[in-house]
Amino acid sequence: MSGTSSSEIADPIPAPDTLELAALLCSKVCHDLISPVGAIVNGLEVLDDNPKPEDRDFALELIRKSAKTASARLQFCRLAFGAAGSAGAQIDLGDAQTMARGHIEDAKTSITWNLPRLLLPKNRVKLLLNMMVVAQQTIPRGGVLTVDPIGEGETMSFRVAATGLNARLPQNIVNLLAGAQQSTIDAHAVQPYYTRLLADACGLKVTLAADGEAMVVQAA
Repeated sequence: MSGTSSSEIADPIPAPDTLELAALLCSKVCHDLISPVGAIVNGLEVLDDNPKPEDRDFALELIRKSAKTASARLQFCRLAFGAAGSAGAQIDLGDAQTMARGHIEDAKTSITWNLPRLLLPKNRVKLLLNMMVVAQQTIPRGGVLTVDPIGEGETMSFRVAATGLNARLPQNIVNLLAGAQQSTIDAHAVQPYYTRLLADACGLKVTLAADGEAMVVQAA
């Protein structure tokens, strides 16, 4: 069976312009926050109904847990998608680790962090956090994200390996990271697309590929 010629492969869909990219990232952040904020509202509504003591305790615990989740997601999004300081700013990898654990770790997913604590240019740290989000999407049933350095100092790049039950390799994300997306960039696709933009800004190429049982996101 003959292979598909390059002329038969559809051209990639045009990239969103600056305004559209900003709007898509805002939609992504809103999507991440709507669930915990909605849960807080639900808890407050229970309290407004003069609940029984056990219902009141449940509502307070729901509010407490959801507020903590919303705060963690906001802090992560500010660092991963926001300005996070002035142009040329550096970010402490220790702070990045704290934000990543608060956003990603839960009863199903844990992080093994093997990076040293040092200051790196903010776009490299933003790239790392977004690579972790990409890696998390390959283990829908949870697992372990192992974060390792490639190189050292200010030119350090990263390898994030995801292992877990039923780990998968989403082809659409592979294509987005390679700059070969075949569909319009929407709020669901903007995060891996933005990851590629960050890698380009750092002079790196980011890839997602299987390595044995692990799904590996690497920037080099």
